[in-house]
Amino acid sequence: MKQSDQKVKFAVDIKTTYRDPDFPGHVNGFTLGSHGAYFKDRASTKNIQFPYADYSGHFCLGIIYTRTETKRLDDTEVVRVRELDEPKTEEPPHRYRVTSVDGLRSIASVVKDFQFFVCEKWRLASDKQGSGNTANIGSITCIDDILAGNGAFAKLGEEWFDEYWMNHGVTTRMKNGKATPIRSIDDFLDFKRGDKRKIVRMNTKKKAKRDEQECG
Repeated sequence: MKQSDQKVKFAVDIKTTYRDPDFPGHVNGFTLGSHGAYFKDRASTKNIQFPYADYSGHFCLGIIYTRTETKRLDDTEVVRVRELDEPKTEEPPHRYRVTSVDGLRSIASVVKDFQFFVCEKWRLASDKQGSGNTANIGSITCIDDILAGNGAFAKLGEEWFDEYWMNHGVTTRMKNGKATPIRSIDDFLDFKRGDKRKIVRMNTKKKAKRDEQECG
């Protein structure tokens, strides 16, 4: 919130994901929040601190990292950092070892190579859900596209992003003689008669794998 005017609000969501070792240049992906109740009803306070429409913008503070190889780590080890005023003679319980603040570097980290970025949420969105069993907006996975904010709606704009995800899986169109739920940006633009030249074609993991096989 702006300190001098609390009507001015920005939503900031911390998102983390790891580099996918099977697909160089890609991450595992992350979810960008629900496209359910509060996303559709912009005046609702269900599962959100303030109504969605109250925010001047929705941003992601993103963290990309690499997972450390588990072979080099003892997954069962528990380490506790000794409090500054804690007597050093005190015997620790046997279930974990104790180290001092100066000894923090001796603890093997499970993650490394952090990369930080900030981007508006809609610019990171793909046209697919981020999880199969919940109404979450999925992200793009190509690291270069993430850092550039080059998501599926980058050329279409935020209004198209909003309308698409409000109607995802709910609105239907006739396809091959059947009423089919709209779950892709191509189908949505066909339904809306939008300019499909503005669709940003995603650098997906499947495409990366296919290109790798063709080059090999």
